Amino acid sequence: MIPLAALEKDVIQLCREVGAFIRKEAAEFDRSKIEFKEGFNNLVSYVDKEAEFRLVEALKKFVPASGFVTEEGTADATKDQEYIWIIDPLDGTTNFMHGLPVFAISIALAYKNKVVLGVVYDVSNNDCYHAIENGQAFCNDEPIRVSSVSQLQESLLATGFPYYHLDKRDVYLDIIKLFLEETHGIRRLGSAAMDLAYVACGRMDGFFEYNLNAWDVAAGAFIVQQAGGKVTDFSGGDNFLHGGELIAAGAVHAQMQEVIQSRWFK
Repeated sequence: MIPLAALEKDVIQLCREVGAFIRKEAAEFDRSKIEFKEGFNNLVSYVDKEAEFRLVEALKKFVPASGFVTEEGTADATKDQEYIWIIDPLDGTTNFMHGLPVFAISIALAYKNKVVLGVVYDVSNNDCYHAIENGQAFCNDEPIRVSSVSQLQESLLATGFPYYHLDKRDVYLDIIKLFLEETHGIRRLGSAAMDLAYVACGRMDGFFEYNLNAWDVAAGAFIVQQAGGKVTDFSGGDNFLHGGELIAAGAVHAQMQEVIQSRWFK
């Protein structure tokens, strides 16, 4: 296995470089160049595509013969590749396009289908959340831990609203209503990567969402785990990376899961 500590530093530096490009483009973004992918809420721009291209080209050099799972499809993974990069070059594209400064670069590295490195770079604030296998989680090289809040009634949660599978929308809204009654509130940041980074450092006590993709959550979920948190799918299993649903939290995870399951599996 390749040395992860040295690789982590290279990935962090890469994120800072590509993040500088994204910040520059944000200052002069031309909204006439917005594209629509699979629906009118699913947006993409030349910034997403160029950022992904720069990331992929550099990461290929860091780990030769590695594969890629990327949001914009710049490169592909095959079954015979031990190392797979899972990348979202700009998580929070809609925020970016509207000038809302909540968006991130998300990069995870999987070895034999297990995530071993995660980096979430908060572009606007120049904050980097990162972790490697068998290590701590950090923000800008300072150790971070998930929240120790143990009561749902004292928690602040994050969620997101899906663009697809709207047949589950009413059930999901019922779950949100329950949480609104049982917590200090719910925030919707518009970037799953940032939601997970905030859970990892204790700013949020928990995060839940469905209809997610691997590139949305791979890095952030791993960082939460390395920060002492628990990450599962809605049933409590470990199919959160490709299963499309996720609960990530510190001490309130079990209580969150109980609320979600009371409605989701009816």
